Amino acid sequence: MRHRSLLVLTTALTTTALALSACGSRDDTAGGDSGGGKQTTVTIGVDAPLTGSLSPFGQGIKNCVDLAVKTANKNNEVKGVTFRTIALDDQAVPGTGQQNAAKLVADKSVVGMVGPMNSGVAQSMQGVFAKADLTQISPANTNPALTQGDDWAKGEKKRPFATYFRTATTDIIQGRFAAQYFYKDAKKKKVFVVDDKQTYGAGLASIFIQEFKRLGGEIAGTDHLTVKETDFTAIANKIKTSGADSVYFGGQFPEGGLLSDQVKKAGAHIPLMGGDGIYNPGFITASGENNDGDLGTSVGYPVEQLDSAKAFVTHYNSAGYKDPYATYGGYSYDAAWAIIQAVKKTVEDNNGKLPAEPRAKILDAVGKVSFDGVTGKVSFDQYGDTTNKQLTVYQVTDGAWKSVKSATFQD
Repeated sequence: MRHRSLLVLTTALTTTALALSACGSRDDTAGGDSGGGKQTTVTIGVDAPLTGSLSPFGQGIKNCVDLAVKTANKNNEVKGVTFRTIALDDQAVPGTGQQNAAKLVADKSVVGMVGPMNSGVAQSMQGVFAKADLTQISPANTNPALTQGDDWAKGEKKRPFATYFRTATTDIIQGRFAAQYFYKDAKKKKVFVVDDKQTYGAGLASIFIQEFKRLGGEIAGTDHLTVKETDFTAIANKIKTSGADSVYFGGQFPEGGLLSDQVKKAGAHIPLMGGDGIYNPGFITASGENNDGDLGTSVGYPVEQLDSAKAFVTHYNSAGYKDPYATYGGYSYDAAWAIIQAVKKTVEDNNGKLPAEPRAKILDAVGKVSFDGVTGKVSFDQYGDTTNKQLTVYQVTDGAWKSVKSATFQD
């Protein structure tokens, strides 16, 4: 997918951080003294679904971290330090993600990692990284509990792991933003809600329901589907008989596209809306029926509205990656750049050398980073959440996603 929510790049990033080339990082000596003319090679890990139905997202995450690393190396962003990446495939499976986390921790050259995509996978990894003081920055996780604890909905916020950060906004923001658009802008008053029983999908649907009801909307019914199943006829018939004027789906695009298709085949020609998990061309191609009018929310502003963000797309394409940067590409680049800036600060504070045991110091520096990135201002609050609350609603029009509203979320 070539269009994506990316925000203003500063002049510094455009001329320095994004002065890219298609060549790889330098072939320097690993483990050298960064003050004595040799390069110390450090690794930024990546964990994402690189195979399977969600690989269009995962490949974009991997490529954009690689792009950030190549940029840092070409521009000598951190004197005396060469960056490299190692990418692991979690297949969107929590157990695999946990194993990958252990592998990254065991590699002493790893100074931080970007990922994962799925909130459920993140839950399995957080504790592993916390024990090792290894920074984890997700470009895609949106479940509030990851940063604010299980009792966040009660107003009892407590950060579970100091090593976890994210550049994507939470479902607290996205779910409410979607409900407000559906009720106030789209004028939908009676919605049927379906989720895929996963951490991301169920959490997003729950927040949407709360906000939609608070606004005065009616929930016509709720149901659940199972990931990787393809027959949702029973749910589609429930939706039709409920009299709902719309559907909200918490889940990913493979199931979301099929659900939209089967709802329309059941005779309910009503729009389906979902979160960033369905904002992918695969959602459209999964439906045999015309699904013009379906909606999806995603974080950030659309790239086609921003000249400076187009520079990111140009440089990404010129690097020769065969896969698009997709939904989370810009957030992955910014996550990697946050780690790079933290390494830079750590080196500067240690007389120009990387400490022998740098993870704890890099972790401390990550919490204080602040720069203008691909997706806007990159900084983190006391919970490790991004301070960026800009979102966009997209609608399927003539068989393609097109933006219909962008705004900064207001309580």
